[in-house]
Amino acid sequence: MAIEITVPRLGWSMEEGAFAGWLKNPGDTVTPGEPLFAVESDKVTMDVESLDAGTLYIPPGAPERGDVVYVGQLLGYLLAAGEAAPVHSAVAAAAPVPAPAAHAPAPAPAAAERRVGAVTPRARRIAAELGVDTSALTGTGRDGRIREADVRAAASSGQPLSATRRTIAARLSESHARTVPVTLTTRADATALTALRPQASYNAILAKLAATALARHPQLAARWDASGANLVPPGAAIHIGIAVDTPQGLVVPVLRNAATAPLADLDRRLRELIAAAQSRRLQPADVSGAAFSISNLGAFGIDAFTPVINYPETAILGVGAIRQEAVVLASGGIAVRPMMTLSLTFDHRATDGAPAARFLQTLVDLIERTAAE
Repeated sequence: MAIEITVPRLGWSMEEGAFAGWLKNPGDTVTPGEPLFAVESDKVTMDVESLDAGTLYIPPGAPERGDVVYVGQLLGYLLAAGEAAPVHSAVAAAAPVPAPAAHAPAPAPAAAERRVGAVTPRARRIAAELGVDTSALTGTGRDGRIREADVRAAASSGQPLSATRRTIAARLSESHARTVPVTLTTRADATALTALRPQASYNAILAKLAATALARHPQLAARWDASGANLVPPGAAIHIGIAVDTPQGLVVPVLRNAATAPLADLDRRLRELIAAAQSRRLQPADVSGAAFSISNLGAFGIDAFTPVINYPETAILGVGAIRQEAVVLASGGIAVRPMMTLSLTFDHRATDGAPAARFLQTLVDLIERTAAE
């Protein structure tokens, strides 16, 4: 009897996601534990492993890459060798189509069924920047590899947005529609911060300091509830989201208990999350529950920018580059110090300028004198 392949629930709150493509071709033999297809939920793309064995059959009318799919929705079947495929519910009038025998060669995959991976690293990065879905492209490189030129040609011809890019676009639109953003900018002497760099990454250190400051100014860590009409305070545990650039687009994994966790633990966990984000192994729990987010563009030489609030959060910190500059000391003398710019965007519906400024004052004080213990 044919075994149904359905969309699993990848998180307790998941009801729908975007189908990110098959990892096997029609007619392939599938064994338990093999990655079978990928689903994108809340900007997390997860490979779903097969629970059963059989020959993959994808019926006409089945979801294609980028389509919205729902938990429990039928995607395809696993068939025994020589077993006839059942009639798919979306094409009930169609006659059953015999599945290929296990020993038969697999048919050539269509563009939407191409295996993941035949993309050069540079092409993958450009595709993420331009929002191009590489699964729909035909590569002109060796062995059909997709090159940068293929991606740029597709972008110039009006290639549809990838599923990840559409998710990002939807989130940004939601933030724009549901928040009243105001950005405050200040400067901080990063001498003490740079002294800690051998112990941990700047993002891990800043996550700990921001969480410490938020514990003193919890209104900046409040989140809107599901109705969008009430604010939920952060509680004792403050979780910090860190914006991470990946080939698929921006994701924001979450460092939990950032104020109280040892710095070394935070740094190790952040490295694990970044690696998982780059290889599309983040779990839904890894990107949920943040009270506040940090976006650091300092490594790109950016001094200041206006970060976008990650709704339903109510504030986000933008971190600029650390630069050696001449500064006037309190004594009146002049010294060269590493200076950085901090840009805080907050939802004016949730709090006012003065509380936001006080949070920034606390954060700057922590940065300038911290031991980050």
